[in-house]
Amino acid sequence: MKQVRPIAITDGRLVLPDGVREGVLRLEDGRIASVDAEPRKGDDIVDVRGRLVAPGLVDLGVFKIDKPAFRFGGITRAALMPDQSPPLDLPSRVAYIAKSGKPDLWVHPLAAATRGLEGDALAEIALMREAGARAVATGRSWIGDSGTMLRLLQYAAMLDMVVIAHAEDAGLVRGAVATAGEMATRLGLAGAPVEAEALAISRDLALAELAGARIHFRQVTTQGGLDLIRQAKLRGVAVTAGVTPAHFMLSDLATAEFRSFMRLSPPLRSEEDRQAVIEAIGDGTIDVIASGHDPRGPEDKRLPFADAAPGMAGAESLLAMTLTLVRDGVINIARAFSLLAGAPARLLGVRAGALLSGYEGDIALVDPEKPWVIDSRMMAATAGNTPFDGQPTQGRVTALYKGGVPVGL
Repeated sequence: MKQVRPIAITDGRLVLPDGVREGVLRLEDGRIASVDAEPRKGDDIVDVRGRLVAPGLVDLGVFKIDKPAFRFGGITRAALMPDQSPPLDLPSRVAYIAKSGKPDLWVHPLAAATRGLEGDALAEIALMREAGARAVATGRSWIGDSGTMLRLLQYAAMLDMVVIAHAEDAGLVRGAVATAGEMATRLGLAGAPVEAEALAISRDLALAELAGARIHFRQVTTQGGLDLIRQAKLRGVAVTAGVTPAHFMLSDLATAEFRSFMRLSPPLRSEEDRQAVIEAIGDGTIDVIASGHDPRGPEDKRLPFADAAPGMAGAESLLAMTLTLVRDGVINIARAFSLLAGAPARLLGVRAGALLSGYEGDIALVDPEKPWVIDSRMMAATAGNTPFDGQPTQGRVTALYKGGVPVGL
């Protein structure tokens, strides 16, 4: 689908990189033609009556392409993790995925760092880059061999690709389903120490600094890990960090009833770590908020907590959960959309994620005050395994454009 006629979105509050202001946004030939300009003769006029006009969300690191859920959540681009069946470790598989979502959703495949995601031999990263991979990822697991990780980082630096890493020392988390501490002990759950995250980050930061590579830690969820990221940024290391809403909205207290929707990877942390994540979002240590969208059906979740598969359906609640940080005064609206769209687009190297002239016309119209209740039974996702089931919230996308073309919600 291509945009046929220019569109002028009027009477909106434009979410720009430097703040929010009233204005008109014009879309022409699938791109943003002008920001804060007057409509022209022949434009289709869309009066949004004071709603937010924001960039479409760029979801960095989903495990399944789930178009109905993405539309509901305002997601116009999604970076797909290589943990597929089979893994995205061959150029042919990457090329197929890169074309799979068009025209109404851009899917950016992440190349598997190693063959079969087994952590040993490097995959054909350069060929996968030519096939459409926008970054390289270690998947759900940590590469335990430091030599392999260093070679990966050196190779990625040569190709100018960011490495998206999982931050848990595999030797410490093997068999664990919770964070070690009072809650895990009370529940009788096998727990891993929070130091597993800091140890993994510390090693990978040292190797990235040695290789001169860019590294992004997909989820950083502990005070210790965040302190390491903060210090590395001060030293000038090319590091970025992400998190999902579960780790700033919930603590390990949410596991008290053994509900398997709370079985996540990394596991929910202590209240102190949750507060540390919120502080890191506020001070800029965390660069990206992503959904971690991983819909799991009853065969994976209707099991005892320790036997259930980790993962959550997060695409539909991503925006609403992030807007809670705005209402709580942690961040402003412009920063929220930088976390949800601008920063992930920059990591992927795509001209999207911001309302700038020449960028892709991927636009979400948002009513930030619209109330709704998250209901796992009513979700558009292929499965409703949300840890926020039953939670009242605010903020909904009311219309979505991909390349200047309306996308049905």
